[in-house]
Amino acid sequence: MMKSKKDLIFLILAGLFITNAITAEMIGSKIIQFGIFYLSIGIIPWPVVFLTTDIINEFYGIKGVRRLSLITAGLIAYAFVILFIALKVPAASYPDISAVSDGQFHAVFGQSMLIILGSIVAFIVSQFLDASIFWLFREKTGGGMIWLRSTGSTAISQLFDTFIVGGIAFWLPGKWTTAVFIQASLTGYCFKLIIAVLLTPLIYAGHSIIKKALGNEESDKIIHQVAEKSLHHKTLD
Repeated sequence: MMKSKKDLIFLILAGLFITNAITAEMIGSKIIQFGIFYLSIGIIPWPVVFLTTDIINEFYGIKGVRRLSLITAGLIAYAFVILFIALKVPAASYPDISAVSDGQFHAVFGQSMLIILGSIVAFIVSQFLDASIFWLFREKTGGGMIWLRSTGSTAISQLFDTFIVGGIAFWLPGKWTTAVFIQASLTGYCFKLIIAVLLTPLIYAGHSIIKKALGNEESDKIIHQVAEKSLHHKTLD
């Protein structure tokens, strides 16, 4: 049973955060074409992760984001363990019993271990970086300019995220040349940056909805308390 509206809101935000992060990892191996560009279909759910990261950071602090990020990374790893087991168990040999064959199942879910490792490392690094930069911008702007701390932190953290994934999964094992690695990473990053900018109105909408649910006085009190704790925690890092 939820103790308060604040707890319920966190549960909803955490659910959105975890669901979209895991879904993005599961579908990320599918590449789509956007004009002359090629992108992972995972670019669809990731913006929701960016959005919820910034809202959770604002109302629940840097510790809340970091703790949730570690939990999510663990759940992503757990999901891949389940998939690994599922890949090893053969499909029923009797015709039409299994909707997909072993080959079809493996083609969709049989991502290499380096892609999985790269995704998890990039996720943790980018989330921790995002949380810290968010509060750096907030401190410098005195709590104003929500768009700057939200979009700015995402822009910087996703630069690291994009290059870490491609570096570990494709460049280090020699699947990509340095030129291809840089080009592909910059293309993916540019699309993420565009999406982050386009999501800015939703950041304000999220703040408005939560403030309406909690009440302006209560939400302002929470934000003030969170800011004091997060800025103090940041100085100790």
